[in-house]
Amino acid sequence: MTPQEKLIKIREELQQGFLERGELIDGSLCALLCSQHVLIIGPPGTAKSMLADEICRRLLGADYFQWLLTRFTTPEEIFGAVSLKALEQDDYRRVTSHKLPECHIAFLDEIFKANSSILNAILTIINERSFHNGKAVAPVPLLTLFGASNELPEDDELVALYDRFLLRFVVNYIVEDFRFIRMLENAPRQERTTLGLEELRAMQGEVADVHVPDSIYRAMADIRRQLGKKNIVASDRRYRQCLSLLQAHAYLAGAREVTERNLFFLEHALWRDPGEHPEVRNAIRELLLGYEEEIQELLYESRELREYALRPWETDETRAGALIEVHTKLRNILTKVDQIMAKAERLGRPVDKVGVVKGEIEQIQHQMLEKF
Repeated sequence: MTPQEKLIKIREELQQGFLERGELIDGSLCALLCSQHVLIIGPPGTAKSMLADEICRRLLGADYFQWLLTRFTTPEEIFGAVSLKALEQDDYRRVTSHKLPECHIAFLDEIFKANSSILNAILTIINERSFHNGKAVAPVPLLTLFGASNELPEDDELVALYDRFLLRFVVNYIVEDFRFIRMLENAPRQERTTLGLEELRAMQGEVADVHVPDSIYRAMADIRRQLGKKNIVASDRRYRQCLSLLQAHAYLAGAREVTERNLFFLEHALWRDPGEHPEVRNAIRELLLGYEEEIQELLYESRELREYALRPWETDETRAGALIEVHTKLRNILTKVDQIMAKAERLGRPVDKVGVVKGEIEQIQHQMLEKF
């Protein structure tokens, strides 16, 4: 089994164990593939830490660190105690074994309750993948940090930390009864598909090679403009990071090129407040699917016109009048289809579906002409 096949198998196993968490699972695996971080907002008991721990168990040789932050959490709890031997040499260095600077996957609960002394060090770790330890700056093996909170940060000093989480998810308790019952019946999994750290690093290199067509760049510019009209603004850095997210999302689906389908996943990266999430989702869907939905409506209208023309008429005169009316309307519909196709081509969008719909409408038109 190739590493990519193992990853897809891991995804399937996680979806079976964590119900109604499909998008979060995909986001977590994408974060691993593109070295980004995940923020999960939701009440206790929604399997936030369990998912992070389970993902770490799938990585052979990976170390896991989990901690609940409070206002009283000390740096020693997160980064390790100060080394007494180092102090004898005037070096204020910490013993980081089994702490955040030496883990591959981390889960920090109530992350926005961190105080300033902890906050600055966390920012350096997740931004630069390094830890300032005494006189040395040590690289850290951190792959992905999962942050969890019941609420969004209000203090300005926490905004920088909040912005470092490329992926943001709001989770709640299981909604559907049949899935709730499945959750109650689920037995702990005995076997897990696993990946080696070297296999993961190799996949990260493959993700970076996933092709991004020019049409995707144009679509992202359209999305940014559309969200800007709604006063939903993300930084240039965030949009740049979204490219690696799109590559990871395509790779997770077994593709070697980013397509418009992957752009829908940006709904988890471009909102600031959970209240903006539906607006971001709708804006992306409207932009990417708007012309397809319009085309589909024109096709339905053409079919209705055909049924109208082919109904039994009392006289040949009324039948001819109906056919003329239908032909005129179909000609106007085809004009609209051509306009939509030209706009889609100008925006660099695929027009295959538009072409198929246009062909069917033209067939309807020919069928009506044959009735004269």
